[in-house]
Amino acid sequence: MLARAFSLLLKTVLGFVLLSILWVGLYRFVNPPITFTMIGDLLSGHSITQQWLPLAKIDPNMARAVIAGEDARFCLHNGFDTKAIEAAYRRNQKGGRIRGGSTISQQTAKNAFLIQGGGYVRKAFEAWFTLLIENLWGKRRIMEVYLNVAETGIGTYGVNAGAQRYFGHDATRLTPIEAARIAAVLPLPKKRPAIAPTGFTRRHGNAIRANAGLVRRAALDACLR
Repeated sequence: MLARAFSLLLKTVLGFVLLSILWVGLYRFVNPPITFTMIGDLLSGHSITQQWLPLAKIDPNMARAVIAGEDARFCLHNGFDTKAIEAAYRRNQKGGRIRGGSTISQQTAKNAFLIQGGGYVRKAFEAWFTLLIENLWGKRRIMEVYLNVAETGIGTYGVNAGAQRYFGHDATRLTPIEAARIAAVLPLPKKRPAIAPTGFTRRHGNAIRANAGLVRRAALDACLR
């Protein structure tokens, strides 16, 4: 009985590993048609808007803004930023609002392949898919998928749909402040307005705009060129 159970477990694990590698390999060339987050919106009665735009056509200001706002070491780490994780741990030990150290790669793995909740179990799967996309996709594809599947508003997915929703034009041309305002809503897209933002969102957007200039000058987006 124990041997049979172990054999079944081993086959299940190997099956998952093989299927996940094939899934990630497919998305290296095929754009994700839908995500679990989108399905959740549809089941909640919301319509969804997404218009895929290749990274080569997205204004470079947008990638610089998300690097500045979400993951300054995106081009330097292997999917896991240990320095950011350690800094987040120290902040959280002091109490107050819990903050994570997720990289753009980890967020892409979550958005493209997993659900938003799930706690430590989802985090474990997220780590596995992060490892896969870093090795099978590379940085440009990771950024391309991230900018196209990240939620930028209620029922709005990707920076192209976000730009059209908030500014009336697509993401092929974005001013530094427009890109910064989209990046500022990414952590809480259902609650933060990109048009005429106030309070924290406005301050955060202004900080992202300033830091995006540093990203450009220091070539922290070099892996995308």
